[in-house]
Amino acid sequence: MGIVEEKLKHLPTNPGVYVMLDENQTVIYVGKAKNLKNRVKQYFFNSVKTEKVMAMVKNIADFYYIITPSEIDALSLENNLIKKHKPKYNILLKDDKTYPYLKIDLKENYPTFSITRKIKNDGAKYFGPFMGGISVRELLETVNAVFCLRSCTQKLTGKKLKPCLNYHLKICLAPCAMSVDGGEYLERVKSAMDFLSGDTEKEENVIKEKMFSASENEEFELALKYKTLLESIGKLKLKRVTTLNKFINADIISFSNNQIYFAVNLLFVRKGVMLGGKNFSFAVNGLSDEEMLSSFITGYYTDNADIPDEIITSVSLVDEPVLTEYFREKLNKKINLLCAKQGVRKQLSDMATLNAEEYLATATTKIMHKEDMTVKACENLKQKLGLKNIPHRIECYDISNISGVDKVGSMVVFIDGEPDKNSYRRFKIDSFIGADDYLSHQLMMERRLARLTENDEKFPKPDLVVIDGGKGQLSSVKKVFDKFGIKDIDLIALAEREEEIYTLDSPSPVILDMRDYSLKMLIRLRDEAHRFAITYHRTLRGKRALKSVLDGINGIGKQKQKALIERFKDISGVATASFEELMQVKGIGEIQASLIIEKLSKEGLR
Repeated sequence: MGIVEEKLKHLPTNPGVYVMLDENQTVIYVGKAKNLKNRVKQYFFNSVKTEKVMAMVKNIADFYYIITPSEIDALSLENNLIKKHKPKYNILLKDDKTYPYLKIDLKENYPTFSITRKIKNDGAKYFGPFMGGISVRELLETVNAVFCLRSCTQKLTGKKLKPCLNYHLKICLAPCAMSVDGGEYLERVKSAMDFLSGDTEKEENVIKEKMFSASENEEFELALKYKTLLESIGKLKLKRVTTLNKFINADIISFSNNQIYFAVNLLFVRKGVMLGGKNFSFAVNGLSDEEMLSSFITGYYTDNADIPDEIITSVSLVDEPVLTEYFREKLNKKINLLCAKQGVRKQLSDMATLNAEEYLATATTKIMHKEDMTVKACENLKQKLGLKNIPHRIECYDISNISGVDKVGSMVVFIDGEPDKNSYRRFKIDSFIGADDYLSHQLMMERRLARLTENDEKFPKPDLVVIDGGKGQLSSVKKVFDKFGIKDIDLIALAEREEEIYTLDSPSPVILDMRDYSLKMLIRLRDEAHRFAITYHRTLRGKRALKSVLDGINGIGKQKQKALIERFKDISGVATASFEELMQVKGIGEIQASLIIEKLSKEGLR
């Protein structure tokens, strides 16, 4: 620890970010500090440490720091570096549930509601999350029907189109047919937004009237939609926190700490309604409870645009003014960050604490099992396969084609044994005719390794490359590694039938017990690469099949083909589209829609 000890002597007292590195110069932890000297030294001297912290300190071979102008800048930089490097000791384990929201972008021409599970800071309005037995899909369908909003995604350019069946069923105002002006339509949208925000009293009677009317007219399917919406409203009403103002939007955050894991429970209150909660956990990292809670808050809301007006915590945060200013300056949101002392907020805080304690008590075994399946599986793989590095970042490659047609490759990435789907990549292989698995792997790998020479941050260097295949595929990819002079990246192949692992050090495969977590992790990785490749192959094949059918139809040129592919994706999408849906595509009128249906029928596709 000579390098570390020397650097510790010269630490500044400024605010900033510190980055811990292992012997391979891999980033293993990122932290922020008000005083870099005090914070970094506490890891190495005189403090009582948990097993997790001791394990991290044992792996620290070097560190560096970046001085920032303020604590706020340190918070921002810390989050950016964690997202970039995904350090193993910053890992956040969360529950698997991602709850849906309804989204609407008022900048659109005749905007529509859509379902999403990912919130972006894109200026759109989001409603939710919807939990506790509320079907967001049924809610969306019924809201559209009640307020007569369009449910299609057709781009409206001002050209009058023929309305679809929803207009005739009186559940859409048909802006596509210019049957409503923009002002009236927008008023309907705003009423729907008020309704989703919790202002349901006025609309409930209207919905009941529509339900009875639909039933009397024997429109039973429509009547059932209205009934479903009324049931959803009832569920929301049961969750209203009666002592809170109905305009209160708050997240209540509390925690439990067993000195191994730190569990956080987050409860959502929107418009005075308790929507539900989520649990998170991460390894205790040597910080105080208040500091870990602050770290969670900045990390969670950086990627989450659904920032409430209030964040209520169970303990006072020492850096509360810094956090408040961080939200204002970096996230453009003014929030009220407060510690619950009494009243209903204290009751909600106690509820969050109870949930965190219960989650930690019942989920510790599950969390540790997940760590065995991920982080520890990677660490054990180094020893079992004799790798140069602990495989922090693993990339797996697979090829998919049918008789050499529509050849594609996939690259999937696991970070510490878990998928990093933002890093997945697809490769279209069309530089030769026929099927050649070895050549396909070589061409794909050449394109990948070329990125290393460009120092592209979107394609960081992997620790381990896994090839789906056997000894032949491994040897062919090794030639590409040699061509690029790659010696510091481990390379193996996983053969599917017997799950044999081929390495460069032995002509015989390594056989691991099928119960081995390291092997299970490799199998998950390989299967994910296989799934990703097949999905892309089917997409290309479907587009090619659609183009083949459309090529023979008079009046369907390249532009109309492109519009049909953008709307319906592939041949099956067009085959199941109704006459009205086909006519909603730009450039497709009654004649073209009839010709498409006729051709598909002749081909036996509908």
